Amino acid sequence: MRQRRWLELLSDYDCDIHYQPGKAKVVADALSRKEREPPLRVRALVMTIGLDLPRQILNAQNEARKSKNIKKEDLRDMKKLYWWPNMKADIATNVSKCLTYAKVKAEHQRQLGLLVQPTIPEWKWDNITMDF
Repeated sequence: MRQRRWLELLSDYDCDIHYQPGKAKVVADALSRKEREPPLRVRALVMTIGLDLPRQILNAQNEARKSKNIKKEDLRDMKKLYWWPNMKADIATNVSKCLTYAKVKAEHQRQLGLLVQPTIPEWKWDNITMDF
């Protein structure tokens, strides 16, 4: 299939195609060069951490963000940097204990009023509103 496509593409040109064995190629490209060194044997890297380290990470994260509300974005940022078993549950319990989070939670906020439908103008371009 691939050869047929190449034949169709090259049929528009007046050219002669000759096979050249690998020994006859003087200039080697990057793909055909022989590797100088054999690749290193790579194994999976597994780090074992102490039981106290996840708690230290959460406490340090809270200290750094005392004035801010802990949000889902923070959880995503922490997931990029760290991982331990039951990380999501640990962060959820830590966030639920946070005093700042409890104060700004939606159920403690004053309810907003109902949305008011604007009046429809009688003539076009009578009322112009912009939102930036």
